[in-house]
This record gives sequence, C-alpha cells and structure tokens, in this order.
Amino acid sequence: MDACSWAVCLFIAAVLRYDFKLVRIDVPPLVILVLGLGVVQFIAGMAAWLYQGRYAVGSLEEIRALGWMLVVETVIIGLLDVFVGINVGLPRSLVFSAAPFTLCLMLCTRLLRRLVNERPQTSVHPRGRRTLIFGAGSLGQITLHRMQLDSRAPYQAVGFLDDDTEKGNLSIRGVRVLGRLEDLPAVAEQIQASVLVVAIADANPTQMARVMSLASPLDIDVKVVPTLDKSFGDRVRVGAIRDVAIEDLIERPPVNLDIPRIASYLSGKRVLVTGAGGSIGKELCVQIKKYGPASLVLLDHDETHLQDTEFALWGTGLLTRPEIVLADIRDYDGLQRVFNEWSPEVVFHAAALKHVPMLQRYPQAAWNTNVLGTLNVLQCARSVGTQVFVNISTDKAANPSTILGHSKRMAERLTSWMGEQTGYDYCSVRFGNVLGSRGSMVPLFQRMIESDIPLTVTHEEATRYFMTIPEACQLVVQAGAIGSAGDVMILDMGDSVRVMDIVNRLIEISGKDCKVQITGLREGEKIHEVLVSTEEEDGVSHPENRIVRAVVPPLPPHDLDYEEWLLLARGGDIVPTDHVDSIDEEIRSMSIPPAQMKASTRV
Repeated sequence: MDACSWAVCLFIAAVLRYDFKLVRIDVPPLVILVLGLGVVQFIAGMAAWLYQGRYAVGSLEEIRALGWMLVVETVIIGLLDVFVGINVGLPRSLVFSAAPFTLCLMLCTRLLRRLVNERPQTSVHPRGRRTLIFGAGSLGQITLHRMQLDSRAPYQAVGFLDDDTEKGNLSIRGVRVLGRLEDLPAVAEQIQASVLVVAIADANPTQMARVMSLASPLDIDVKVVPTLDKSFGDRVRVGAIRDVAIEDLIERPPVNLDIPRIASYLSGKRVLVTGAGGSIGKELCVQIKKYGPASLVLLDHDETHLQDTEFALWGTGLLTRPEIVLADIRDYDGLQRVFNEWSPEVVFHAAALKHVPMLQRYPQAAWNTNVLGTLNVLQCARSVGTQVFVNISTDKAANPSTILGHSKRMAERLTSWMGEQTGYDYCSVRFGNVLGSRGSMVPLFQRMIESDIPLTVTHEEATRYFMTIPEACQLVVQAGAIGSAGDVMILDMGDSVRVMDIVNRLIEISGKDCKVQITGLREGEKIHEVLVSTEEEDGVSHPENRIVRAVVPPLPPHDLDYEEWLLLARGGDIVPTDHVDSIDEEIRSMSIPPAQMKASTRV
C-alpha cells in the first residue's frame, strides 16, 4: 500500500507539473522511479520496523516512525532526482512535490485499516449498564475506548461529565460531554445512567468526597479507574475499573521520594527484613526489591505468610529459595545463625505484636516479642556489623498509655542505645494506622458491613492517623536513608481523621444501612493519638519532606526490668504476687544470651 501510494502520488505530481498535459509525461523514466521508490520504501520501512508488526495500526508511534522514514526517504531520492532526473526526462521537483500527497495517502490507508480492525470488536447492541464517565481527559478517553472495544464489557458509556468549561461541546468517539459534575442528578435522570466512573488521574479525596455526596442520593454506583503508571512516553497506563476504596476518600499529603539517596544505601547491599510475612513487611520487601539489593532475606515465623511475600516478589510460592528464612526473633540462637549466614548490611525490623486489647491481657507476650525480640535482632545486627538498622515503631509509642505503646517505646530506646554503641545509623520509624494492613480497623469494619453486623466504635470523637501500606513503606525506606543513631523518624501522615468519619464513608460506599454502636474506650486507649511525645517536642526537626526527626533517650539492656516496666505500663498498679511468680518462670525459659542477664531484674 505504501509503494502504491508513491506510484499514485508521483503520477499526480507529474500531471500537475505539466498542467494536465499527459502527452508531455515521459512514462518509462517515471515507471523506473516508481519501481525504485518501491524498493527503497520496502528497505526503509523494514529498517524502521513498519512492516514487522512493531506498532499498533494507526497509533501515534506508527505515524511518528512513518513521518521520519518518509522525510529521510524524500531527501535522499529527491536530491538524486534533482541532479539526475533532468537528464532522463524527469522534473527535478517531482519527488518533493509528491511527498506530501504520499504521506496523506499513507495515513489514510492506515486510518482505514484501523477502522476496519476495530469495527468487528465494537458491540453493535451494547447491553452493559449505562455509564457516565467523569473526566474527559486522556484517562477518560482511554476508558471509553476500552469500553467500546469490548462487546462483553459490563459498562456502556453514554456520556461524559467534566468541570473544564472548554470541554463543554466536546464529543469523543461519538460520546458527548453532557455537563459538569454538579449536573450529575439531571444528566443521570435524563439518560438513565446507573454507574459513574471517575477517570481522573490523581483524583484527590476532596474530589472523591464530592463525587460520593452527589452520587449516593441518586443510587448510582461509583467506580474509579486507577492509574498504574501516570505516564510512559505518550501513553497513560490504567488498571481495571474498581469500586471506590476508603483510601480514595482520606486526604493525605503526596509522597515524594529521594530515589538517588535511597538507591545509594540499598543497591547492591545485603538486606534482611524481619516480619517479612506481615502486611508492612511484605510491602517493604516489594519496595526494597526495586532498588536492586545484592540479596533480600525474608525472615518470619509464619511460613504461610512468607509464601504470600514470595509470590508478591517472584510470582512463586515454593518456599525453596534460600533467602526465605523461617525463624523467630524470640529465639536468639536461631536468629544469630541466620545473621551469621547472611551478614546483612541493612536490616528492617518489622516483626512485632500490635493488637492493643490482646497485649493488654498478655503483657508478657509484648515484652518477649516487642522488647526482648527487638533486643535480639539488635544484638545479632551488631555482631555482624550491620550499618543501617530501621526499627518499625508506632504512634502509640508517643506518650504511651497501653502495653503495646510502652513495649514499642522500649524498642525505640533500645535501638537508640545500640546506635550509640555501634556508631551506625540505627533509627526507628514511627507512624499510625495503615489502611488495609492485616488486622487493622478498616478491613474489620468492611467485614462487619459485609456480614450485616453493627459496627463498633470506641468513642464518637476518637481520631487516628491513616496512610496506605505502600505510602508508609515508601517513607520507611526513605527514612532509612536519612536516619542516624538515636533518631526516631516520624512520618507526616497529614491531619488526623475521626474514626466515625471513616465508618460513615465505608457505609456510604457499601450502599447499606448499617448500625453503629459506641462501646467506650478500652483500657489505656486514647481518644486522640499523637506522633511526638511531650518530651520530644523541643528537639523536633524536619530534615526531609514528610519526615520529622526526634531524639529518643537510649536504654541499656542491663537496665531492662519487666516488673518496673509493667508497673509503668499499668499506670503504677501493683502487680499481683502470683502474676510475678508466673513472670519469673516465663523469663527463666526465654532464650536470652548470658550477656544480657541481670540478676536483680531477672533479665
């Protein structure tokens, strides 16, 4: 077709050159030129990968490649015609005159082929739900294109909504912009739409809350189109249309990563992650793997969760990789063998117990895992010369009022002490609730809604800080690049959010009429969490975007005393004698090396 385009356009150019006097056209040299250009077109087209199926038919990439190829081809053959053509009876301007016509004809053939290719895939009698698309930009256009090409798509696009007044008269592939978002009630009623798809890249929670407030009274299902990669060349990559999630409705500051700084301490290094099977640990491994560590060791005491992490990283679940390690941080000897084998240069310590009510009932478990387990990991890291140690903490360690908070506070202080002893960057990272993490409140609320169980909230005015798992882990990795000995890096999670607002939004998303019960605050629970302790406020600094630095006082291991700690954690209550006896028995059985023992404290 491209060779035929040259032939037709060269003949047209010759006719125009001789003022439609066909007798003046010297046919034999013109035929030779056509054949020569056909050969050159084939060679140039193969070199530009036009004829090997590299480009989608009629795509911008194909047009770009075609244009460059035609320019080069025209210059070479045109110059040859200028110097040689006059001697063989060809006008010197023939090739240059024919080139624009040739390009137009080549583009027309590709457009025709694209229309023919797409026509059979378009549903002649669409049966999907009548759908409005909010956003007539590139993401909205791609969404419409996907809907129209799939005859089995559950959605039939019948109109656009867009707040940009300049798009008021826009029509895309036969689908018009029918108004602004405020016009949703009238437009939806007029065209009988039952679905609204939000196709706006980086739609912020304020926009989503506005969408939900308008759509909910109309009984319209709201869907979103998430972007996988915001841009790649000239393309926008999009994921599958999904339901609105709670993270779409919570305002959070953007995450801006210092990629070179992160890569400098992770690339080519031996990295170990404890608690790698947990929600945070798994996502940490995913984030770390992007920076090309020499080895990434996954340590956890739960083999099923390790399998989940292996699948997330490598797409397998065989549990045969040497980097997947089954070990318990409470087992010092076993942990030391792992560190001796791998000698990690960077350690992310995410293993911990985290449920407040359970640890209130079993403080010994919190002590064994969150305090002594952290000490075990710290000592093993020091023994092999680990240079960067990041302890994953929680906002409950700031002004702690629960067993969990006090145990994590001790872990922060032990990390600070070890950083002083080694001179290396041993720091802690503190953040609040993580949306979607295993065992957190939001998934529990969602299960209650699905089961038609009344949602339980401790206090109407209770507030918490929230961020998503990827956001938290990205900032944890960044904090490891800037933290130094004794620091607690506190992630800026934006403004705190009322738990009742989260519950109401979840109910709104579900479309159900769910009841809410106020149960009252549990033992040690706060109405409002804070990220910085009172004694830390004077020394707070802001070294990087979205990360605050505070200094935690160090705690030597020989000062550890379970009884004193438990008295403090319980608010000074006297510990029953029988409970102390059981504590003694449990501590004697713990696997703590002799170097940590202190007779007077039984540790």
